[in-house]
Amino acid sequence: MNSTSSDNANVSVKGESENTEKATFAGGCFWCMQHPFDGLEGVISTAVGYTGGHKEDPTYEEVCSGTTGHTESIEIIFDPSRISYDKLLDLFWKNIDPTTLNRQFADVGTQYRTAIFYHNEVQQQLAEASKVAMQESGRHERPIVTEITAAAIFYQAEEYHQKYYEKCPVRYQSYKTGSGRELYLKETWNSDS
Repeated sequence: MNSTSSDNANVSVKGESENTEKATFAGGCFWCMQHPFDGLEGVISTAVGYTGGHKEDPTYEEVCSGTTGHTESIEIIFDPSRISYDKLLDLFWKNIDPTTLNRQFADVGTQYRTAIFYHNEVQQQLAEASKVAMQESGRHERPIVTEITAAAIFYQAEEYHQKYYEKCPVRYQSYKTGSGRELYLKETWNSDS
């Protein structure tokens, strides 16, 4: 297992600008959260993993038990000169149901809660403003319950979970459809998010 410290928003990525930042989001099953961010102009890399809990170096099975406090999440390394944090927030909101507490679609438990883990004060302010804007948009009838909290250690998930949509495209699509996520996003955003 690899863990990455989230104490500093600026990280150095080999071959890239030193002015990169991290964004960390939780939106239910992490298989479905990686695909939307991959390939975006300005996104340098993504990894799925676990954060927000108390268990050190957790396994997938431990997180699935709901006893670690962690939630499935995605860590994004991006170049803020090429893509803004606001743009990432916008895409995050368009790929979740922010009105369900401790669940996303077919998945139930605290490990599937939605969250924005901010890495600095600017991210915190932007995240809180985006949450207010989303609530006031009228897009959702129920209150938004997505938490906004300081980033903690991010534990990278097992290799077979990374870019699952590429490794197992049929199973990934079956899950995305069968869980209800795909239909919800289409109905909510009238798009193919």
